[in-house]
Amino acid sequence: MRIQILLQVIMMLFFHSSSGTKISYNVQNYGAKPDEKTDSTKAFMNAWAAACASTKPVMIYVPQGRYLIGSVAFWGQYCKNKATTIKIDGTLVAPSDYRVIGNTGNWIKFERVNGLKISGGTFDGQGAGLWACKTSDKSCPPGATTLAIYNSNNIVISGLTSLNSQMFHVVIDGCQNTKLQKMKISASASSPNTDGIHIEGSSGVTILKTVIGTGDDCVSIGPGTSNIWIENVSCGPGHGISIGSLGWSMQEPGVQNVTVKTTTFRGTQNGLRIKTWARPSNGFVKDVVFQHSVMVNARYPILIDQEYCPDQKNCPGQVSGVKIRDVTYQDIHGTSASQVALKLACSKANLCQGIRLEDVNLTFKNQHAQALCSNAVGTSYGVNKPESCL
Repeated sequence: MRIQILLQVIMMLFFHSSSGTKISYNVQNYGAKPDEKTDSTKAFMNAWAAACASTKPVMIYVPQGRYLIGSVAFWGQYCKNKATTIKIDGTLVAPSDYRVIGNTGNWIKFERVNGLKISGGTFDGQGAGLWACKTSDKSCPPGATTLAIYNSNNIVISGLTSLNSQMFHVVIDGCQNTKLQKMKISASASSPNTDGIHIEGSSGVTILKTVIGTGDDCVSIGPGTSNIWIENVSCGPGHGISIGSLGWSMQEPGVQNVTVKTTTFRGTQNGLRIKTWARPSNGFVKDVVFQHSVMVNARYPILIDQEYCPDQKNCPGQVSGVKIRDVTYQDIHGTSASQVALKLACSKANLCQGIRLEDVNLTFKNQHAQALCSNAVGTSYGVNKPESCL
């Protein structure tokens, strides 16, 4: 009798275990090996399939160790539950040969998922080989985003570390109600196109208590994005926190209701940036608040650039159609690495309206910095250094 009971317990532990009302699936029970050599892609997919079949809340557990994972897509439209937690104590490692996933677009993708939480763990994209290829002028694949979440709702990513992504580290596209918190994102300052977090076509995205250092934007906000809250984010190295690039397409949804507060920028190319292509477009940016930011030798701490046109190509007329209005800069202080600490280069066709500067205090090498404005209309409050150019 005791042997029968013992066998039943072993079988339950092998296939899944119960933690309260949440059923747990250990990826090692589906064949995943923490040796960084064995391809564990299928094991992760099988664990996902089993979890999706449950009608109760589930947890997929990744124990300590390094798991080699190829390009993988986790689809949620057939999942029977709306509460899946992936708890990661280990590290997911991309193939060392960048060509294996370099043309797949995404390394790890979730699509049409509802109620997903990813907790802890490290994703190692091993992107250095691809970066070297791109800087050598060889023929290279474009690279893969480390973690992409598409067309999903009610997502929480907490305590995740993303290292050395081939391309973007995290992409949130077509999602509603997403929270990213206590993340660490890191890549070389010279790594190309390694944006930390890119948001597009999404609403209700919150980024909290996150440290980002990459070779591109720490956070980039693309078209069709609204109700964004970014707080307690440290950026550097990188290109800053950017709204844009926007306005590539004539018919393009706008960006609205964005708050960026309590941020620090260290040695970044930009601090707080809005960037639009010098092209015809019906896009817009409105209702944006930047407040309580510290700049430590950021090259351009405050920048609106509506003249963006790399290599002077693909910009008929050289004028941006994107309309920018109601943007507030409040309590932005620190040091600029260039003499022009504040530059608002707005569109000649569509003046920036409702720009508000309040208690901006930026210096350049312990001297007075400069502010340059073109085609910008607004008001200033409090004490502003450099003196407002509005």
